[in-house]
Amino acid sequence: MQIVDPKTGEPMGAPSSQPGQSAGGDVDASQFILDVDMSNFQQVVLEGSMHIPVMLQSWSPQSESCKTLMSTLEKLAHEYQGTFILAKLNIDEQQQIAAQLGIRSVPDVKLIIQGQLHDQLHEALPERQLREWLGKHITAPEGGSQSLEEQAQQALEAGDTATARGLYEQLISENPNDHDYRIDMAGVMTREGHFDDALSIIDALPPEYRDGVKARGVRARVDFAREALSPEEIEAMSDRDDSDAQFQRALRAVADGDYERGLESLLELMKRDRSYGEDAARKTLLRVFDALGGDHPLTVTYRRRMFTLLY
Repeated sequence: MQIVDPKTGEPMGAPSSQPGQSAGGDVDASQFILDVDMSNFQQVVLEGSMHIPVMLQSWSPQSESCKTLMSTLEKLAHEYQGTFILAKLNIDEQQQIAAQLGIRSVPDVKLIIQGQLHDQLHEALPERQLREWLGKHITAPEGGSQSLEEQAQQALEAGDTATARGLYEQLISENPNDHDYRIDMAGVMTREGHFDDALSIIDALPPEYRDGVKARGVRARVDFAREALSPEEIEAMSDRDDSDAQFQRALRAVADGDYERGLESLLELMKRDRSYGEDAARKTLLRVFDALGGDHPLTVTYRRRMFTLLY
């Protein structure tokens, strides 16, 4: 049996191997991380993938990025509780297999399902992106442990910024090259009112992250938070329905990251009182669009609705 690349229809090649410990049939969940070599490659990877997806990571002890990636993949394998097998191939020791698979450089990760190459990676993605990639192909088991990122997001939804901050600190420590976590941390600092600290985090990012849409969104939230009334002041005007109160509630919503509620309020104010603040609702809508980015679903939806009011 050979691994077939579905894009080309060509066999990827597989060495003949001696019978070894069988990986066919039901997979023992305690054995979902395995080293493979000539003795078990066919049983674990080829035959095993007929029953359960196999993620084949080709790696070299000389590659630090391979070691980092392996640590993350092992973490995911444990978290997925045997929903897939992680097969690790040391290409320095198993050069014949690597040659037959056409592996010329590492990192190299192949997801093999039913004996065929289903998808592959050629770089050590950060954990967040690895989760997204894996989630496209394999569903995490129900009842599995929550990721730190999921816990942080849940804490934020509950208004527990202290817990979220601690979790993002851990994520940053474990994933120093995933700058998206630093932007998330800046967002938490904004929620807590530490605006200068949030901007310091953003300013220290590499240019492609510092000037990206996500970081611009945090900067915009800082600007809106500085302009908006405090939550206590907003609560004090809860019985007011005038244009100023509606505008202030919209600013507060955007500052808190509740963009949809803020955009809806601004659009309603624009519809009801276009002259308020010298067209402040429309101008603020445009600022939010810029912060979210032109391709963001909320930008697309609310820009279309704004244009409908204008024309």
